[in-house]
This record gives sequence, C-alpha cells and structure tokens, in this order.
Amino acid sequence: MKPKTVGRINGGQSTGNPNECTGLMAQSIILTLDGEKLVGDVKPGDRIVTRDSGMAVLRKVHQCRIQAAAVHIAAGSLGHTRPDRDVTLPAGQMVLIRDWRAEALFGTPQALVPAERLVDGEFVRFEDAVWMTLCTLEFDRPHILYVDGIEVAGHVAAEATSAAA
Repeated sequence: MKPKTVGRINGGQSTGNPNECTGLMAQSIILTLDGEKLVGDVKPGDRIVTRDSGMAVLRKVHQCRIQAAAVHIAAGSLGHTRPDRDVTLPAGQMVLIRDWRAEALFGTPQALVPAERLVDGEFVRFEDAVWMTLCTLEFDRPHILYVDGIEVAGHVAAEATSAAA
C-alpha cells in the first residue's frame, strides 16, 4: 500500500483511522437481561447477556457516525438462522465463528476474526465506504456479545486496561 493511500478506500477520500472502525450498528439488536434492545438504546449500567460470563455490566457507550468499509452478512448465511436478519458490520468488527468455517479457514474449532475475513462475495459481501452510526460498548473485560443472532466482540474500557497494567 502506498503511503498516500493509507486510510483510504480504493484511492478515494480518507475514511478515518482504521482503529476507530469497529463497533456495532446503532439499529442492531443486542440481548440484555431486560430483553432485546437496539444497540443505540443501551446505557451504562445495563446488564448485557454474554457468551463467556452470562452477564456483564455495560460501563460506557461511545457513539459516532463514520464512513468506513463494511461487511454485509445475509440472514442465515453463517448457519441455521445465524444471523437472524441481514447484518452490516464495520469490516474490522471481530466476529466469533464456531462452525466448519473456523476449522476450514483457521484450523481451530472456533475463531475470533474481523468480519472482512468472512467475505465470500455472495452471502457475505464487502461494501466500500458506507455511512454508519456505530456504538462502541465498553466493559471491564473482553466479552462476546449476542447481536442480531451472531456473536461479536465487545470492547474493554480504557480505565480497565490501565488498571490491569
């Protein structure tokens, strides 16, 4: 990649820092102990259902609108009813896969991979510069969250990382 094109998609305008291009779409549905909610509606203190610990308390929510590369995942393309509806994620959002794909692509029963690594061109498609309202949900430690019927990684609050150091 040439230095003049870093942070750009197909040589176009810069779309921001790639490290900022993760998060969950505000209109996605997340599982909480109070039921399903839109990601854009969750607040600090909400109890979020997680794969790894059962429940985690949400510490912070950051919301931003960005233009970034995205991955569109068709309903049912990652297994029986997974996801349960069409989903668009930032290309860098980490997704947990626990089926034949993990074994075939990564040689392990499960893998946490960026959504862009799942692109097959038909059911999981790459989309150039898409405007998205993203919510970054922060916790005390990493968690796997249930969002739109797939399992995705949450983020660790900055204070938790500095306290652990």
